[in-house]
Amino acid sequence: MSELKNKATEGKLQPHEFQGGTFTISNLGMMGIQHFTAVINPPQSCILAVGAPQKKMVPADNEKGFEVQTVMNVSLSCDHRVVDGAVGAQWLDSFKTYLEKPLNLLL
Repeated sequence: MSELKNKATEGKLQPHEFQGGTFTISNLGMMGIQHFTAVINPPQSCILAVGAPQKKMVPADNEKGFEVQTVMNVSLSCDHRVVDGAVGAQWLDSFKTYLEKPLNLLL
């Protein structure tokens, strides 16, 4: 993987080295983008757009009535010829659960 990363950074990555995948993750969050919608590149079936984490006030059952939590926006684009939207929504729900409680990955 580090060899592919180096080739990509140097602009020397060849098409045959990155084609043929089924799922892509696009992380513009590392550039401070909070939310975006990624476009699927064939033959990919889905692409997950990951935004930057940000602090937000959310309602809470405490003295102040709120608390500050770190939240992150993600969106999943699916090629509906391959992945039904309802299946994509179920996958996103599971993804959210594992991000919120990563120890569940061990169960």
